[in-house]
Amino acid sequence: MDRRKYLKTLALGTLATPVLLQSCTPEEKEAAVDVVKTEGGYERQPNEVAHYQKLMAETFFDPHELKTVGILADIIIPKDDNSGSATEAGVPAFIEFMAKEKPELQLRLRGGLKWLDLQSMKRFGVDVASASASQQTELVDAIAFPERAQPDMQYGVAFFNLMRDLTATGFFTSEIGLKDLGYEGNKPNQWDGVPPEVLAQYGLQYDQRTLAISVKFETS
Repeated sequence: MDRRKYLKTLALGTLATPVLLQSCTPEEKEAAVDVVKTEGGYERQPNEVAHYQKLMAETFFDPHELKTVGILADIIIPKDDNSGSATEAGVPAFIEFMAKEKPELQLRLRGGLKWLDLQSMKRFGVDVASASASQQTELVDAIAFPERAQPDMQYGVAFFNLMRDLTATGFFTSEIGLKDLGYEGNKPNQWDGVPPEVLAQYGLQYDQRTLAISVKFETS
């Protein structure tokens, strides 16, 4: 499950819980609230926690593969004046997690990395991680543009499309990526409140504590 779907699931779950509990038997209600609080105060079902811990304890990429994933991710989303790079956003770890969460990606990812190393060896005599920055860019340019890629590069094109999708998803759902998008999400703020002149019509007024904490009248 990718992060966007996971966040959507959390939101829907939060909205649906009261309805589900109202329709449950007492025994089902007790089971439904049998949750585990994780780091950050989030509540998860025990099976979700166990699944997550199992995935985090596993390793898919070897160090060389993970380094190559980071190189490709930073070519796709390099550091600029506005934000950090894909690796600074934790994209390699995200792709590692996705490979474990979705085993159907594993052959495509590992096979693509092996294919890319082979192409690098043929062209430059070294693997991708050992190639120079210009050589790495030249190799990526050969597979990054499907309409311009040579017929014998189509496997690489498919692999790079997958890498680009995973990199973009990992980056733009990370803290760095969300800031880069300018997305602020739901943030608490102060309510403008009922205008004082309207309250006065009914002989009402805010107490000082509410005014200080919750209400901020806009002044023109």
